[in-house]
Amino acid sequence: MPRFRYRALDGHGALLKGESEGDCEADIAAQLQKRGAMVLAISPARRGAALASVEIGTGGALRRGELVETTRELASLLGAGQDLDRALRLMTEEAPNRRVGAVLSRVRDAVRDGAPLATALRAEPRSFPRLYIGLVRAGEAGGDLAGTLTRLAELLERQRGLTASVQSAMIYPAILLLAAAGSIVLLLTQVLPQFVPLFAENGVALPASTAFLLAVGTACSAYGPYALAGLAGLALALRAALKRPTPRLAADGMTLRLPLLGGIARDILAARFARTLGMLLVNGVALLPALAITRDVLGNSAAQKTVREAEESAKTGQGLSRALQKSGLFPARLVHLLRLGEETAQLGPLALRAADMFEERTRLALQRLVALLVPAITILMGAAVAGIVSSLLLAMLSLNNAAQ
Repeated sequence: MPRFRYRALDGHGALLKGESEGDCEADIAAQLQKRGAMVLAISPARRGAALASVEIGTGGALRRGELVETTRELASLLGAGQDLDRALRLMTEEAPNRRVGAVLSRVRDAVRDGAPLATALRAEPRSFPRLYIGLVRAGEAGGDLAGTLTRLAELLERQRGLTASVQSAMIYPAILLLAAAGSIVLLLTQVLPQFVPLFAENGVALPASTAFLLAVGTACSAYGPYALAGLAGLALALRAALKRPTPRLAADGMTLRLPLLGGIARDILAARFARTLGMLLVNGVALLPALAITRDVLGNSAAQKTVREAEESAKTGQGLSRALQKSGLFPARLVHLLRLGEETAQLGPLALRAADMFEERTRLALQRLVALLVPAITILMGAAVAGIVSSLLLAMLSLNNAAQ
């Protein structure tokens, strides 16, 4: 039976930790709840976990997964009645590695010196983004820090899930494309040249298609490394150019207007924009500061320019949706829902509803894209291999005819 590590709080607020056997994490949680404990974290017990968690150096930042777990645990401790200082102390003592412990220790030191939690987090910009700090400040001002942290953990988990779904959807087509390219290059550079001596010995000219493929294979062998080096240099130059504002703005705008991928990119952007803005507004952040924070997390300079124009429009009382509609970068459905939210004073809830809708649209669009890419790559690879094999067969037939 598998073993699980757990951390929980008993009825008096004392920290419980240890290992227990069970069928799954839910079984361990049920065991702890029967003892009257509040579960903080449950994870599979692995051999050498303590050794693996030791890291050299303590100056790193929190990773995304660590930030989510840290947020959930802090929300659980505060919801159980712990004060902020004690909650941070418990988390520091039970940190999964030195790096996380060092970050939490610095945050706790700042809080103990009298700084609000949002101010303490601001001193760790590599670990806590501006969105995170803005929501924490709103939670402190509204007196619901535990609830805000819980919703913030859900937001971070959704963002991570959306990014992971995009990356995982592209893995299989990318591997298939690499395998197809490798197979074709192998046939052109290693298999076809084996037939040249046969034709030379028999004094037979190569068929035109076979000669063409041999020329392509020879070019790949002779100039392939130089072409790869040139592509690498071009990629580095393009990366350097995209760090400049004007080329980056043009490239980001072009990405959002691509025929097929542009639609998916706009849906992803709409989901991120609506989720972030809705979460900020629901937690009490004013519209203009919420737009400024949302603009920073979009990651697309063309969309950031549009949101900046929307801020100016909101300042003059013309509304948010008008500027978004004018740009044409955001989907019309999102603009419609935001306009409805402005008219009914329900901008935050309707933005969250729009985020749910566009996240689902993104998931379905990625599934359709993969469903199209995989057979398309397979058919193209099959056609290319079939062409090479046909050329080989034609060469063999011509050689056989010459021998007869």
